[in-house]
Amino acid sequence: MTRHRGRGMASINYPIGMNLGGDPSQALVHSNPSGKFTVALSSIDLGQGMKSVTRQICAETLGVPVEDVYVDTADSDTGPHCMGSFASRGTHRVGNAVMAAAREARGVMMEAAAEELEVNAADLETDGRGNIHVKGAPHRSISTKDVAIAAQFRQGRTISGRGIFLVPLSDVDPETGEMSPATCYAHACLVAEVEVDDETGEVAMVRMDSAYELGRALNPRLVEQQLVGGAWMGVSHALYETPEPYYPDPAHGPRDFVEYLMPGPGDICPHDIAVLERPAPDGPFGAKGPGEMCANPVLPAIANAIFNAVGVRIDELPITPEKVLRAIKAQGGARPQARR
Repeated sequence: MTRHRGRGMASINYPIGMNLGGDPSQALVHSNPSGKFTVALSSIDLGQGMKSVTRQICAETLGVPVEDVYVDTADSDTGPHCMGSFASRGTHRVGNAVMAAAREARGVMMEAAAEELEVNAADLETDGRGNIHVKGAPHRSISTKDVAIAAQFRQGRTISGRGIFLVPLSDVDPETGEMSPATCYAHACLVAEVEVDDETGEVAMVRMDSAYELGRALNPRLVEQQLVGGAWMGVSHALYETPEPYYPDPAHGPRDFVEYLMPGPGDICPHDIAVLERPAPDGPFGAKGPGEMCANPVLPAIANAIFNAVGVRIDELPITPEKVLRAIKAQGGARPQARR
């Protein structure tokens, strides 16, 4: 029995969102009398941090503390229209819609503050701590709470905003009919190192090193957590998850996550991540978002690492020990490749 080490690399570029019908997302922003703001969305937070990042985008655009913003992802009946939480579109599409809605709401807020302070709205600025003051004269100020109270109970204003982001239609090449399906792309490269047992076919993860270019990281810790979790989803798809041998008949399939095979804590390996920021011109504050890119490069990188370790190409997922062992035996034994 010999354990062979192998290293594999995969690089990808991933389109953010779609361009089908403009791929629209809408958002509504309004304040209540206490000066707190609510963002209404139909976009769903699947655990990827949708609420957190849209909350940040709204607060930054309004110029108020992030704790003064609440995000409500109600449902598709009561919320504004959204195409959905898929295609790695959340931060880019929904974030742009939230920014547009918050920008409109900010305009009303500043007009209401200007009326209270008896100045021109263009002469006012926010401090990000819940106050609006005259530029160059911070002593002449009013809190966003007092502005909200004045707007709703004295001025008869609604501090609110509507936002939509719609992808512009692509130009069409008159000769070929070619169009561009996306406005921006994110990029990634991942190196996986594995250990393959040539007697059992078992594959063990040794380490991963990756670099992701995803625009601007609006919440670096959230991005890192998503990249780590997504990478292990990729490992799970590559080596473990399958409804076989009974698919498509579910009668004898796994009944719960005890029987459905996935990697556990003992299978985790070190993972070093580099986040490269190249702000997108059409992204909210330059953001694109990680999305499905988290898992995508892991699968081919592992397949390449297995080939590097024992010289067999497995082109069906998951790459089970049985498949690896059969391939090794079919070629007459392990044939480690040169490592670079």
